[in-house]
Amino acid sequence: MPKRVVIAGGGTGGHLYPGIALARKLMEHDMEITFIGTERGIESRVLPKEGFPLKTIASAGLVGKRGMSRIVSLVKLPVGVLQAMGYLAGNRPALVVGVGGYVSGPAVFAASLLGIPTLIHEQNAYPGVTNRMLGKLAKRVCISFEEAKQFFPKRKVVLTGNMIRKTFSEASEPQPRDAGEKLNVLILGGSQGASSINKAMTEALQHLDEYKERIQLVHQTGENDLEKVKSEYQKQNWRAEVAPFLFDMEERYQKADLVIARAGATTLSEVTALGKPSILIPFPFATHNHQERNARVLEAADAGVVLLDREVDGKKIAELVIDALENPSRWNVRALASYQLGRRDATHRVATECLELINLKAA
Repeated sequence: MPKRVVIAGGGTGGHLYPGIALARKLMEHDMEITFIGTERGIESRVLPKEGFPLKTIASAGLVGKRGMSRIVSLVKLPVGVLQAMGYLAGNRPALVVGVGGYVSGPAVFAASLLGIPTLIHEQNAYPGVTNRMLGKLAKRVCISFEEAKQFFPKRKVVLTGNMIRKTFSEASEPQPRDAGEKLNVLILGGSQGASSINKAMTEALQHLDEYKERIQLVHQTGENDLEKVKSEYQKQNWRAEVAPFLFDMEERYQKADLVIARAGATTLSEVTALGKPSILIPFPFATHNHQERNARVLEAADAGVVLLDREVDGKKIAELVIDALENPSRWNVRALASYQLGRRDATHRVATECLELINLKAA
């Protein structure tokens, strides 16, 4: 009979997709997977298509909330814990895994109260308050960056990397790009888009005009800026692919010679798994500025270039794109450095830690 594992997390694709990658890996070991999430998070739309059951609970973030909004979030916390306890007590999973997002807190806390083994995964170089607290309760803490180790009890911590989809796990070393080859640029703003990246990229077009036959652009805008960005490309006669959301990310990454993106942990895990050099523009309002901390790890290894959101403009973006086009050897070195940072075995390693905890409980 399959053993049950509950994976708690979501809210954004950056938290959810690593959880899905882990779920698929655990299913190879005859595990039955259920997710705990919220009705408002991306999980309520994605998980039914992925074929996973979802139990929803009340939960909301506290960081950055004020006034009535903070009060509502505080009220939801104990409600969410009780809902999670009710579900977990009735189903008695062998393990509960927290993969991030505000729903992880109530679910992992509830599991701890019920004596169910727990594992949390920390994606970022600088953990948020919730995971630092959960780290004291969890049996195992898996981290993506060495820099996060100091925030958790040493005996619990395992450096695994961030879970990625199977295609990324099987990536081979990047092939060098030669001078004269067309430069394929992938522009991403996360699942919801990034207005500052969209604005800077459309401003960059005029500076890149003489190179337009040598550059291929694929631009994920998010829903809000789609028509405005499309209009700018058309106005300046660029034959670019512009879409609100790209679903075939594995293929898009594979074709890219350069990635321009935010610095969320999942994006960086995928970029480094494939060995793609990047221009990283961290989201300035990320909790505890974790995106800049993530990006600086790649910058220190010369795997990418960091531009702060307040500094980014079209001219700077254009200068870097032209440099990548005209100086492939420099960016080939960055591609290799990126690949060397990648943890392509991360999903396997986290799954191994999960199975060990399950077997310890059964012993």
